[in-house]
Amino acid sequence: MSEKSEARPNVVIFCDGGCKPNPGAGAWAAILRYGEKEKELTGGERETTNNRMELTAVTRALEELKVPCSVRIVTDSEYIANAFRQKWIDNWKRNGWKTASKEPVKNKELWVTLDALIAKHLVTWEWTRGHAGHPENERCDELATETRMKLFGC
Repeated sequence: MSEKSEARPNVVIFCDGGCKPNPGAGAWAAILRYGEKEKELTGGERETTNNRMELTAVTRALEELKVPCSVRIVTDSEYIANAFRQKWIDNWKRNGWKTASKEPVKNKELWVTLDALIAKHLVTWEWTRGHAGHPENERCDELATETRMKLFGC
């Protein structure tokens, strides 16, 4: 059976990240859903940015997957979703990890890791507006805020 025709587990990943202030102390959270099962993940960094935490949330969630899956990633980061949906990452790689304006891509090491992880799965991206009532996005935001407060007191 070819890889494309094999049945793959269907997983949904909801993720969020942020920091206060930006840059500053930050945290990320992800919810992995496989059927009726859910797993929540969190973490943080003392000196970081919103984008690093958003990228870290997706990366850490994908690292949890032990077999190739069909994955729907739900994020409130247009930056991350569009990097893949609009193929920005392909252009960055083709241009030696430079943006369209010839600047180095920020957080390159995280993008490289994320790109390698995504290559193992069939991934679709879904953007949702943050702080707009999406239950899982709200839960991720709550988890990230709690984690930041617990780790760094802010």
